[in-house]
Amino acid sequence: MNREIEKIMTELKEATLHGDEVIDSPYGTVELQHSFMTEKSSRRLFDAMDFQRACQAYLWSIPLVGMATWQKELDRNYDTGELGVFAVLVSLKEKRGLVTANLTTPYIILFYDLRKGALVIDLPAGATAGAVLDAWQRPVADLGLTGPDQGQGGIYILAGPEGDRGNLANEDAYVSQSPTNYVMVGVRILDPSPEFAKHFKDTIRMGRYGEPMGNCKFNEYLDREWSGTPSRGLGYWKTLHEAIDREPVREQDKVWMAMLEPLGIKKGKSFRPDERQTRILLEGAAMCELMTRNIQVNPRYTGPYWAGTSWYKSFDFTVPQSTDYKVELDEWATWFYEAITSSEGMVNPVVGKGQVYMTTKRDSNGDLLQADRTYKLAVPADVPVAQFWSLTLYSESTRRPYDNGGTEIQSTSLDSRMEQLQHNEDGSIDLYIGATTPEGLKGNFMRTVDQDGWFVYFRLYAPTEAFFDKSFSLPDFQRIE
Repeated sequence: MNREIEKIMTELKEATLHGDEVIDSPYGTVELQHSFMTEKSSRRLFDAMDFQRACQAYLWSIPLVGMATWQKELDRNYDTGELGVFAVLVSLKEKRGLVTANLTTPYIILFYDLRKGALVIDLPAGATAGAVLDAWQRPVADLGLTGPDQGQGGIYILAGPEGDRGNLANEDAYVSQSPTNYVMVGVRILDPSPEFAKHFKDTIRMGRYGEPMGNCKFNEYLDREWSGTPSRGLGYWKTLHEAIDREPVREQDKVWMAMLEPLGIKKGKSFRPDERQTRILLEGAAMCELMTRNIQVNPRYTGPYWAGTSWYKSFDFTVPQSTDYKVELDEWATWFYEAITSSEGMVNPVVGKGQVYMTTKRDSNGDLLQADRTYKLAVPADVPVAQFWSLTLYSESTRRPYDNGGTEIQSTSLDSRMEQLQHNEDGSIDLYIGATTPEGLKGNFMRTVDQDGWFVYFRLYAPTEAFFDKSFSLPDFQRIE
C-alpha cells in the first residue's frame, strides 16, 4: 500500500483536487476519492485548520492575556483587588515580577472592574505621572503631569463600556470611558522627598460614582517574589478564556471569536477542552510562542533605528494599535510579548518629554547575545537626555528583569545617576554584561548565568533633539570574551 501511495502521490502545489488523488501536504497526506476527502483526511484537515487558528489566536491575544495575568498575579501576591488598594513595588524582588519592569522608580498599581460602577479618583496636586490602561493595554487617560490636570490635581471619572458618559460629562471632572471592563491604574511619584510621598498617600482618594470617596491603602514593603509572565501551555488559554468572558467583544475581534470556538473557547461557556482540543491548544501555544519570539528578535516590519547597528526602537506602532487600514498585529505581538503597558509618552515622545526604549539582541558582529560570553557597551558622554538614562538587563525566557542571584537593583540595572559607575576621562562610560566580571569595574558590570539568554532596554528619559535627528547613536555591544 505504501508503495502504491508513493507512486501516485501529488505535491500540494500541483494537486488537481479532482477524482482519486493522494496529496502530500505539510500536515500529512490528504486522500481524495471521487473528489471527496476520506474520513481520515477530514480529521487531519480539521486538526490542521484548528492548529493554524490556535497559533494566530495566540498572536492576537498576547496583550489581553498579558494584562489579565498581571492583574491576577498582582492581586494574589500583593493582596490587592479591592477598590482603592494599591500594590507598591520598589525592591528588585518585587519588580522582578513585571515583564521588562523599569527598575528606576517605584510602581504604584491597582486594577479595577468598571462593572461595579464608574471609578472616581481625587488626585492630589504635585509631581506625579500616571495612566489608566484598558484590558488591551491601551491608554484610556493620563494622570498628573502628563494628564489634563498638568500636575495641578483634580477629579477623574472613568466610566466602563456600558457607562453613560454623556451624563458624567456634566461633572466638574476629567471624564474618560474605557472600552473594557477591567482597567489598570498606575501612578509614579516623581517628587523624591519622603514628605511628598506621604502627602500623596494621605490625600489621594477613590470611590464609585455616586458613593462616598475614601482614602486609599498601599500594600508595600512585602518584598514578595512573583511572576507576571503569562503561563505556557493550557494555562495561557485558561487566562484568555477568563479575559474574554469578562470583557465586551470588539467589532474587530469577532472573527477571532469564530476561530476560538472550535478550540473550546467561547464567551459565556465553560472552558473544558477535550483531548483533541487540548493537544491542539498545547501545540499551538508552543509553536506560536516560537513564532512570536522570532518576530521579537527579528522584526520584519521595521529596521534598526540607527543605520549600521542592531538597535531597535522598542515601541514601534501607534497608540490605538491600528491604522486606517490595518490592525498592527505583528507589532503589538512583538511589544506585548516582550513588555507591558503603552502610553502616548512611550509611543510619541517629543523633545524634552516622554521616554524612549531602545533594545538590541545582537553584538557588533550581528551575532545573538549569549549568556556565557562577556560584552562591552561604550556609552558616549553626550547621551541626549534632559533627565537621565538607564540600561536594564532582561531574561529572554521570561522577559522579566534578569535573575542572576543579585538582590539589589544595580545587579540588573545601571543608570547615569549611580555614583558607583566609573567614567572614562572623556566622560564616556563602558558598561559590561556577561559571564566574567572585568577587573576593577565591578560597579559597571551586570552578570549573566548559565544559558539564560538576555537582552537590554536602554531608556532615555526626556530625550533631546540629538536623539530625534539621529546625530547621536549608540554603538552595538562588542564581544570581549
